[in-house]
Amino acid sequence: MQTVTVSASIQYDVIIGSGARKLLAEKIKARFGTPRVCVVSDDRVAALHLAALKDDLRQAEVDCVSYVFPHGEQSKTPETLFDLLAFLAQARLSRKDVLVALGGGVTGDLGGLASALYMRGMHLVQMPTSLLAMVDSSVGGKTAVDLPEGKNLAGVFRQPDLVLCDTDYLATLSEEDFRDGMAEVIKYGVIGDEALFDRVKNGVPRAQMTDVITRCVEMKRDVVNEDEFDTGRRALLNFGHTLGHAIEAGSAFSLSHGKAVAVGMVRIAALAEQTGFCFVPCREEIAAALLQNGLPTDCAFSNAALYEAVTADKKCAGGSITLVLPRRIGVCETKTMPVEELKELLQ
Repeated sequence: MQTVTVSASIQYDVIIGSGARKLLAEKIKARFGTPRVCVVSDDRVAALHLAALKDDLRQAEVDCVSYVFPHGEQSKTPETLFDLLAFLAQARLSRKDVLVALGGGVTGDLGGLASALYMRGMHLVQMPTSLLAMVDSSVGGKTAVDLPEGKNLAGVFRQPDLVLCDTDYLATLSEEDFRDGMAEVIKYGVIGDEALFDRVKNGVPRAQMTDVITRCVEMKRDVVNEDEFDTGRRALLNFGHTLGHAIEAGSAFSLSHGKAVAVGMVRIAALAEQTGFCFVPCREEIAAALLQNGLPTDCAFSNAALYEAVTADKKCAGGSITLVLPRRIGVCETKTMPVEELKELLQ
């Protein structure tokens, strides 16, 4: 097992490896004494993993309740959030108790935000079960729900107290969900580690993911330590996401986050080449890596349609937008431009 320590507004460990889930009760007791625990999960993950985790806690004499919601982005809403908050109140949990977010990115975002709001803050443990959540969304403290007007528009920064990435959970992922996570892994290679990109561009067996996940978490740790509240360098983590979120929303979330980001990376790399921003053209290399990992490189949405969606995104403010553009594989930089300039480029 490997440990990465994040030193943001609070310091916490990200523990990565086979069997990490077995550490939950021990770590909770060591840090918080004897709190009660609420495990939050969606119905698909709960069917696979909730009973075993609750058994672990009960054997360690940790009092535990659970909240299960319907899976999918459609549940990442203020309505689900407030239903969860009501459940916490009805179960009479206190701010000294612990919310455990067991699941993928939707669960981590929803549970993380609930932990920040309930009684103005209860303890939070992230237990990601998807590759995408392990390498990205469970670390760094971004929590949110969606609004009808856009994705992740209502949220707060809330660092977890602990992250346990049990790689055994990867064995139960569908092939589609695993591929979604690989889109984020490829993103990390493009923005800052050419060796990582070379390692994963032809695919990686699930049983060999511990080192890959650790490297991604280390990269995110370095960015979050420097820019916790996303005012500068952290924008690099949005490579492929500005267009990706627009693609995802434009599909009414029928296209998954990973697939949308994959297409977004290819299109933004094409813009970088078109404007001469690239030192070394890399669109074809990124596209080849995505295809090798079973991910799409294009979609039905025109650039003109994407422009309308992009300008409604929270990353677009004050008439300007910040894009993350590749110089070459392993080196990306941010570029802020007027939205009208982006419109011209997309046309």
